[in-house]
Amino acid sequence: MDTSNFLIERYYAKYEFSTKFMLSSSDAESWTIDELFSLGESDKLTEKLSKLHLGYTESQGDPQLRKMVSNLYSGVYSENILMYTGAEEGIFSFVNAVLDPGDHIIVMFPAYQSLYQIAKDRGVDVSYWDCIEDDGWRPSLENLRRLVKNNTRALIINTPHNPTGFLFSHDEIHEIVEICKNEDIYLFSDEVYRYSEYDSNDRLLSAVEIYDKAVTLGVMSKPMGLPGLRVGWIATKDAEVYQKMQHFKDYVTICGSAPSEFLAKVAMSHFDVIMKRNRDLIQSNLQILRNFMDSNKDVFQWVEPKAGNIAFIRLLLDMDVDTFCDQLREKEDVLLLPASTYEYGQNHFRIGFGRKNFEDGLSRLLKFVLSIKGN
Repeated sequence: MDTSNFLIERYYAKYEFSTKFMLSSSDAESWTIDELFSLGESDKLTEKLSKLHLGYTESQGDPQLRKMVSNLYSGVYSENILMYTGAEEGIFSFVNAVLDPGDHIIVMFPAYQSLYQIAKDRGVDVSYWDCIEDDGWRPSLENLRRLVKNNTRALIINTPHNPTGFLFSHDEIHEIVEICKNEDIYLFSDEVYRYSEYDSNDRLLSAVEIYDKAVTLGVMSKPMGLPGLRVGWIATKDAEVYQKMQHFKDYVTICGSAPSEFLAKVAMSHFDVIMKRNRDLIQSNLQILRNFMDSNKDVFQWVEPKAGNIAFIRLLLDMDVDTFCDQLREKEDVLLLPASTYEYGQNHFRIGFGRKNFEDGLSRLLKFVLSIKGN
């Protein structure tokens, strides 16, 4: 299978580690091993890690880790969890194990590119379910019904949504499930930002909790702030899909990293503490971003997100957003993510506000904006 360039990853490969202020990060503030261990019995954990056997691990994932992950859901058990090396491998495995050339899928758009590009490259027909900025980035359910074809095999959604921070309502997610049930199609639900909702009452039931043909995607990279562990998973009650994806994994990573799984178990045993620290930081930075947006309404426009640590902001200046981002990087050492990396043809950029140095990067963005305006 020929693969297309992954635009976001190529952009980050070029600039992420050479730019001082990452103002577009999709993950929250990361943790060190010392910080993780300080949440428990540090000396014992250090000793256990030093004696860890570096052999192969179980292909489905460490049993205790799978049990911990299953506890994030209601009515989901460890046998419903399949661990992956990050979320990307889970997406790749679903498309290649479940979909065939000539199938049709519907994908919420804009989207993380692999949610649609892998399928396109495999010969799957892809229709975009467009998020509507003027309706708070909400995609129309009526439009979704119109997109369904006789050969539609799956609907792929992302909630909370990257890059907009949009979150479906409780009624909407149930209606989406009903559409999938009526059409007998799979629902692949990218929920990597779940548990980052600003109001816990807005947290949706996971798709796997309410639909037997759902495949839910999770990862420790985003609100937990642990992307370096490369630990993700899918949750599904569909035994056939689970088996197909497990068999496909045998041809990819086979199994996970023993040290990563060990550290993942430490993190999962302190899930609430980790999430509280990062949610508090995100909420604090969000207020700073609100004040910034209120003070610069002539330059930027946004729909305030409801979850996560990213937002999709429209540039109102008479300047192409790619040029804006390039000049900001060159003059202020600040990295934003232009909408072109999402193949989205509007003058938007993604901003990330989950890091401790967010305010410093934002002050440099303001300095750049003032220089353009001649102030």
